[in-house]
Amino acid sequence: MTLSRRLTHFTVALAGAALLSTSLSAQARELSVSTVLSDAFPWGQAAERWAELVEERSEGRITLRVYPNSQLVSGDQTREFSAMRSGLIDLAVGSTINWSPQVPELNLFSLPFFIPDESAVDAVTGGEAGKMVFDAIESRGVVPLAWGENGFRQLSNSRGPISAPEDLDGLRIRVVGSPLFQDTFSALGADPTQMSWTDAQPALTTGAVDGQENPLSVFDVARIDQVGQEYLTLWNYMNDPLIFAANERVWASLDEADREMLRETAIEAGEWEIAMTREEEPERLADIEARGVNVTELSDEQHQAFVDATQAVHEKWVPRIGEAIVEAAQASMDAR
Repeated sequence: MTLSRRLTHFTVALAGAALLSTSLSAQARELSVSTVLSDAFPWGQAAERWAELVEERSEGRITLRVYPNSQLVSGDQTREFSAMRSGLIDLAVGSTINWSPQVPELNLFSLPFFIPDESAVDAVTGGEAGKMVFDAIESRGVVPLAWGENGFRQLSNSRGPISAPEDLDGLRIRVVGSPLFQDTFSALGADPTQMSWTDAQPALTTGAVDGQENPLSVFDVARIDQVGQEYLTLWNYMNDPLIFAANERVWASLDEADREMLRETAIEAGEWEIAMTREEEPERLADIEARGVNVTELSDEQHQAFVDATQAVHEKWVPRIGEAIVEAAQASMDAR
């Protein structure tokens, strides 16, 4: 064989190897999924369910690797959206609260005492306001795919029962890194203290903070009553929908069939997680009470006192969120 023919065979072999490598990479792809909580919680279970469905529907061609506990952002949950937008994270099941610093429209769900119950949540996320929120997310380089649910956030503390705004006077309450949360608890007379959940648990144990607010699922699974939180008030002051989403460049790199599959599985996982979260609430509350936690349920009059005390927060934040979105949300709730 002449030298030129040997070189030709070698070039063809290299080209074949490159094509094989390309074909294999197209057949098998791993995408990262960020979550704040592990699969001990419904939030983490939502991400794992999504991964299971994608593995099944793609026949193993696409793998979603779930990174819980905000691992991909060194534990700083408020950096998750920015990291996904920049491409450090491929996919996420994220919180409207944690993403709100970058997407102000997401503060819609954190307006105190605005969304009263689960049917109202569904009316908002499934209506025009939900579409407007998804448009706002997509305009910032992230593609929203589906809704999930972290639930209504309840208030706990180590000092005593809370049934009126004045009961919060001077209490140090751990809050997430959102100015809206700072304003809400300041309006109620509390001393809001921003810290990550990693830092919050030891702070509750030592008494550096008196209380915190979280959904019942977090209170239950994390055994927050074991760090001195003996008093729990059910006040449904805000809801935290979860959002399944993708980095826009990752999304664009997928073919149409895979994009449709990823969206469909996200919707399915979200619906599964929402139903599970809601079905488990009564049993969780019963378990919490059985552990000796003092639970306060507000009367209509008591609830209205908190609504009145936070009215100025609405006046400040509605323009920041967007009056059109707030009005659309209110219209959807009124039309239930």
